[in-house]
Amino acid sequence: MTAPADAREALALVTDDFAELPFAGEPSGGDGPLGWTGYDRARAAAATRSGEAESVVCGTGAVGGVRTVLVSFEFGFLGGSIGEETGARVAAAHAHAREHRLPVTVLLATGGSRMQEGMRALLQLQRLAGESARTRAAGLPQLAVLRDPTTGGGWATLGAGSDVVLALPGAQVGFAGSRVRPADADPAAYTAGSQLAHGHVDAVVRPEELRAVLGRWLGLLTRPAEGPVPPPYALGGTAPSASGREAVARARRPERPRADRYLAEVFTERAELSGDRAGGTDPGMRCGFGRLPDGRTAAYAAQCGTATRPAGFRTAARLVRLAGRLGVPVLTLIDTPGAANDAEAERAGAGPAIAELFGAVAEARVPVTSLLIGEGGSGGALALAAPGNTWATPDAYFSVIAPELATGILKRPPEEADDLADRLRPTPEDLVALGAVRGVVGARPDGAGA
Repeated sequence: MTAPADAREALALVTDDFAELPFAGEPSGGDGPLGWTGYDRARAAAATRSGEAESVVCGTGAVGGVRTVLVSFEFGFLGGSIGEETGARVAAAHAHAREHRLPVTVLLATGGSRMQEGMRALLQLQRLAGESARTRAAGLPQLAVLRDPTTGGGWATLGAGSDVVLALPGAQVGFAGSRVRPADADPAAYTAGSQLAHGHVDAVVRPEELRAVLGRWLGLLTRPAEGPVPPPYALGGTAPSASGREAVARARRPERPRADRYLAEVFTERAELSGDRAGGTDPGMRCGFGRLPDGRTAAYAAQCGTATRPAGFRTAARLVRLAGRLGVPVLTLIDTPGAANDAEAERAGAGPAIAELFGAVAEARVPVTSLLIGEGGSGGALALAAPGNTWATPDAYFSVIAPELATGILKRPPEEADDLADRLRPTPEDLVALGAVRGVVGARPDGAGA
């Protein structure tokens, strides 16, 4: 299946029952606010060529069984540019979404602000950002699909400002359009693939898969579970560790159950966010939304046993904040030897990123449940832990710092690491006694999943 050529094809790609919203506004007369010679003729010609009255088509439709407001850009109408009437139509669509409690889905294809309307066109970006903010404050999800091209103010408001950002393969995506970039600019930087790699897009989706993927996201973001997520059952051994050194060794076993197994046990379906929206990704931090067995949704942020990088902390903070706005409870899975401590991590802002996640969890407007499933290394692990609602599996440990690093701090020889592991009291039972976790989870009563 090829990428959609126009606004109506894009709509047909995701829904079968699109109903266009009426627009009560009147198009500006003559040659617009600047008196741009020939502008009125250009608009009339664009309408004839494209069959549309403006650069957006707005309405509602069901995607994956969820009704959503749809805003589809028509690139054939003056390059999908944003003018005053574009802004008015998008504003009306957002107002309809808030009135009827519907999510907003934008199918973008735009070259930016309309030159023929000058600053009056540019000011529409403030208008679009304001509408998006009001819809966000109303607790309604916003999704964007980036078509080719998505550049300029449309990308910097409706696109990048959405909660979930999907893109079609090969789409040109960037704030700078092709005609205003430096002559020596790398064209690969202005692509959907590059935006995904650098944390600004959640997924690149083929046209034939878009309806299913978009429907999955809409379903997950509009059906929140009620109350906190129960801590998952333990999937590994359930015998307590005899010592701190044994707890550390068990948590470091390669065959120990990791985040993927726990997520598969908890959720029947998942959709993942990608990237921190600040230029980075961390494959060692899995974040997304999942369907529980009762059909309701919980969010998750799960460490995968690697040293967590700044992008991972920021992505998790993004997840917690989004879940809070949408009223979706959060489950976090803790498993890291600690925060990445290399020079690149420091340059990427390890401290501020960890602080951001600590703050997001502390301020969370929804219940957060945490389960320690492996290594709990210092503040890099604690940042993901819910105060007062953190649990542990029997094959895990939590420590103020890894025993090997403790030897260096305390100026002890490396061979004393095991002794220090015992003295740090990191076993799950120690953690309960110290008030660091609420309890140690057991296996499922029926033995399934073990």
